[in-house]
Amino acid sequence: MPEPLELTPAVAKVIGETCIGTSVQRAARSLGRLYDAAFRPLGLTGWQFSLMMNLARPTPPTVNELAEALALDASTVTTNIKLLERRGLVAVQVDDADRRARRVTLTDEGRALLTQALPRWEEAQKASVERLSQIELGLFRKAMAALSE
Repeated sequence: MPEPLELTPAVAKVIGETCIGTSVQRAARSLGRLYDAAFRPLGLTGWQFSLMMNLARPTPPTVNELAEALALDASTVTTNIKLLERRGLVAVQVDDADRRARRVTLTDEGRALLTQALPRWEEAQKASVERLSQIELGLFRKAMAALSE
């Protein structure tokens, strides 16, 4: 077993420059600010947009299915759903087949807001994609898929 690293300024610098977790978090915050700014005039965050887009399915997902799709725990999803529900953008119903499960749907107001948000998403997406070449974009998507497993 290798010897543990000793915390020194040099070790901290190397970790800061090479840590994949830090790099992904830094990129996520930068992109998050871009998408948040795009949706701010509509009173949405980028994360809320993503959550609501996951509701635009033929069959309304359960809270657990949403949590899995968004790689979050169900309690975090539930907290955010409650915020959207208070705004009248989503509705939560008990599942007919399993009374313990709750299904989440977009309301008409939610669908209308997402429709308004689509051009803003296109602008933010274009600005994000333009930061990378086509080769980098393909590699990025493959890398994110591998890291998400």
